[in-house]
Amino acid sequence: MDEFPQTPAATRALSVAVRFYSPALLNHCVRSYLWGATYAAAHDIAFDDELYYVSALLHDIGLTEPFDSHRMPFEDAGGDLAWVFGVAAGWPADRAARATEIIVLHMRDDVSSTADPESHLLQIATGWDVAGRRPEEFPTEARAEILARYPRQGFGSEFLASFEDQARRKPECAAAVLVANNAAGRIKANPLDS
Repeated sequence: MDEFPQTPAATRALSVAVRFYSPALLNHCVRSYLWGATYAAAHDIAFDDELYYVSALLHDIGLTEPFDSHRMPFEDAGGDLAWVFGVAAGWPADRAARATEIIVLHMRDDVSSTADPESHLLQIATGWDVAGRRPEEFPTEARAEILARYPRQGFGSEFLASFEDQARRKPECAAAVLVANNAAGRIKANPLDS
């Protein structure tokens, strides 16, 4: 289950994640990669493993204090940072732009797996990890293994506090819409926390 890409960009993305995330947020990002890979395997979805891994690890970097933008939604700020990261890691600009797109789209309306497999996987994975959406897609054995290796460590309450902060400061952002539409209730009811 812990078969992560071993490319230079993947290794560096993990270093960034370890440096800037809290333990709960770091584990969420790793779980997001693993849930997406689990879902992809079950549905025979081909995806770019390195690109998805880097995007999953960096998708919430805009929630951290050093990279929080007071003017733009966290996913836009994180997407921009992912572009800078990708270019600095030696990716062509168009590949770095794909990381931006994946991170931004994970907070938007559903993207189909055929149109954009990496964005689709990040949407599915984060929806499951944050709010318990689509529980039927994640077998009990996979849940137990992933949670044993990457425990939640109070993730739900920490994440909800971050989202509520984003909503207060950026009332037009996607996080604000989710908070207004009972994100708190969904996060607190997540079966991963039972």
